[in-house]
Amino acid sequence: MPSDPERRQSAGFALIIVLWTLVLIAFIVAHLTGSGRVEIRIANNLVANAVAAAAADGAVSRTIFNLTDPNPESRWPLDGTAHAFKIGDCRLVVRVHDEVGEINPNLASPALLETLLRVTGSDPDSARRLARAIGEWVGAPGAARPQAALVEEYRGAGLDYAPPGEPLETLSELRRVLGITPQVFAAIRPHLSLFAPAEPSSVDADPVVKAVMAALGQANPPGNAAGRQGAIFIARIAVVSHGPDNARAARTVVVRVAPPSGSYTILAWNDDTG
Repeated sequence: MPSDPERRQSAGFALIIVLWTLVLIAFIVAHLTGSGRVEIRIANNLVANAVAAAAADGAVSRTIFNLTDPNPESRWPLDGTAHAFKIGDCRLVVRVHDEVGEINPNLASPALLETLLRVTGSDPDSARRLARAIGEWVGAPGAARPQAALVEEYRGAGLDYAPPGEPLETLSELRRVLGITPQVFAAIRPHLSLFAPAEPSSVDADPVVKAVMAALGQANPPGNAAGRQGAIFIARIAVVSHGPDNARAARTVVVRVAPPSGSYTILAWNDDTG
């Protein structure tokens, strides 16, 4: 029969095992509780982002419906004015711009590109050089030098590529053109569109493009004024949606609209959610 000291030692050992078991159970419970809270937060964020994205899509549809209104007086102007409204728990801001009032680097003349670069801050020599580089990149008529010379020039600048001699697929591709720094790109980007005609033509052209046209001695033609009376026009719709729990979603959509028939064609659709 165990002595009293042996019984006390055995009881103490059992107590230690029980205490460590309780600590382990408490740790497991705390871990599961913490993981559950994290997963709940993640799920809530996913739901909030989905709500904001759905509201942004709804705002795009609402804007297109407005632009296809047969009554030109009922349509929003294509001048970048902010239109704020709510869809459910989301606050939305929509701006509509006239693409015809911007400059298309795939089609613009060297003089037009050079003037844009000068108006946005490049010195005359840099503007002339960069306009030529853009023309060579997109394969503008009369702009291309022999491919071997272009390859040598880009290699000399430490670049492992050369101008493709083809139209830009995205405006971001301009960043790859030799000499286009982030500062230059940021300055000209707001005034460019791959859906604009060779010559800007719009009463809603922004002040920079109007200054470019004035510097070239070209008056601002009526442009899209007629478009609002029934002709087809091209608009860029920029939507920002602020949803619950600080969720945010954005849409940039370029659409060709034919108001008389109410038909439209989506030309580009870019998402930004986060």
